[in-house]
Amino acid sequence: MSKTAVMSVNQAIARGFWEAGGRVATSYPGSPTVQIMESLLDYPDMTSRWAINEKVALEVAIGASIAGARSLVSMKHVGVNIAADPLMTFTQVETVGGFVLVVGDDPGLSSSQNEQDTRFFTRFANIPLLEPSTAQEAKDYVDEALVISEQWGTPVIIRLTSTLCHSQGVVQLGQRRDEPVEGFNEDQARFCMLPPYSRDQQHFMQQRMAALRELSEVSPLQQYEESSNLRCLIITSGISYQHLQELGADVSILKLGMSYPLPVQRIGELAALHQQVIVLEELMPFVEDELKAAGLAVEGKRYFSFTGELTPDDIRTGLIQAGVIPSALTSAAEDSHVVGRTPILCAGCPHRPIFHILKQAQAVVIGDIGCYSLGILEPFEVLKTNLSMGASLGMIQGVALAQRMAGNVKPLVATIGDGTFFHSGLSGLADLVNTRENITLLILDNRTTAMTGGQMTPTTRDFVKDEDLTGINLPELLRAFGVEDVQVVNQFHYDKTRRIIVSAMEHQGLSVIIATRPCALNFKLRYPHYYVDSDLCISCRQCIAVNCPPISMRAEAGTEEKRSFIDPDMCVGCSVCSQVCPVKAIKSSRSQEV
Repeated sequence: MSKTAVMSVNQAIARGFWEAGGRVATSYPGSPTVQIMESLLDYPDMTSRWAINEKVALEVAIGASIAGARSLVSMKHVGVNIAADPLMTFTQVETVGGFVLVVGDDPGLSSSQNEQDTRFFTRFANIPLLEPSTAQEAKDYVDEALVISEQWGTPVIIRLTSTLCHSQGVVQLGQRRDEPVEGFNEDQARFCMLPPYSRDQQHFMQQRMAALRELSEVSPLQQYEESSNLRCLIITSGISYQHLQELGADVSILKLGMSYPLPVQRIGELAALHQQVIVLEELMPFVEDELKAAGLAVEGKRYFSFTGELTPDDIRTGLIQAGVIPSALTSAAEDSHVVGRTPILCAGCPHRPIFHILKQAQAVVIGDIGCYSLGILEPFEVLKTNLSMGASLGMIQGVALAQRMAGNVKPLVATIGDGTFFHSGLSGLADLVNTRENITLLILDNRTTAMTGGQMTPTTRDFVKDEDLTGINLPELLRAFGVEDVQVVNQFHYDKTRRIIVSAMEHQGLSVIIATRPCALNFKLRYPHYYVDSDLCISCRQCIAVNCPPISMRAEAGTEEKRSFIDPDMCVGCSVCSQVCPVKAIKSSRSQEV
């Protein structure tokens, strides 16, 4: 009897790669695909590793592939932007070892700055796209993608979405197959993409896509479920298929496992059997537009939103509007009364004193991507921009130039975390070092890629003191770049940090401040908790402004007057609230023991 296990789709992707004889897996952490690499790291007989960014991750996997190793790289949708440079040329190369790129899209922007649709990259790059809808399919599709990659000499994209990544299902477990690695065979015509070789590869891509179109027409990944009345055909894929199944609508369904290239001929034949054809897809009308361009009469975005996730209720409403199901089937989702929770920095987060200082200094702050993006929100509201990884270092120069043109010169501050700095900030720094503008760069070095689960960065070694880890010394690196004004601070020494930041803001030219406290959540730091001496508290709420979760206002017994209160079970003893208290009413519990 075969073994089974309940797995998330992310875990199933990892299992599928291991079973299929995968050899090299790389990734850069980004929700919703982080768990793929976290799971791969537990499997033996292959190499799995985090890379410094998505471009490097892709290039490592490309190198392994051209040397004959089955390779997989995973990332979130915006990571494909970073990896697009090598990807768009690698697609011309006839692959050797199977190559799979797993991408997690984020309809609804649950943890992303945009909602771009990776399906368009497959058409842009002339490579096939697979879209599983269950955990079992996710595992199976990895094997299928590797076979397609090797048989047709192409990279293959497997597209997931946030809800699908984290959904779970029963998965049949198999044994690992031994897939030998042939090693690198020198072939400049195959691997050197410059004229005249790359001109020939354009014809190879055209022939490859023609073969893949034929494959799409007959592939068992395209699953047709016929209704008895043949009134309506719904074409869908991924998680939308699962949501449609929940409605129990009496319709025919074509579930696309291979969404690009589309089986246009087969869809045309099925469409001719039905009175109405509707495309059910999240985000942009990728499939709908392809079919309309082929002359097929289909509808889709007329009934379904172009943005956000499509829930079963969204699908029900659209199908009622389209006349596919009667309104009598509608059943509004019960109000769960779940109280919304605004994202907040963790107790003891080292970013908190930095934001409090910047707010008090009324600094103009150009932000970046990471946990510290929460500095945009109340009560800090100090970050004024949030665009993409590493963008702060380039954007701040443009802002400074335009401000000078507008006759409104003022000090500017950029914030960037250590993970983001190494991901895509180094090139921005190289361009920034010669600035004559008044710019202060704050590198928030919390020794981890905190937003995505605490993966290591090149400065992690400085804190964990592991001799087996290699690391980069940030101050030495900055000076090697030519930065003269470099200062290192412990931001939990609040007053000293405030003086250094304010002084840097008054300095003409580039100043760099490295804030060194590590992530409290990842490193589980905890010191004696703090408490409020209610006899001294004047209810000024200066501690509340620090926005630390353990701090609240609580009414004293027998009175309606509120005083500050610190939950001792939540407090990690960072001491920032104590340092901002004007009357020294917040004290360490260590002093109670003395």
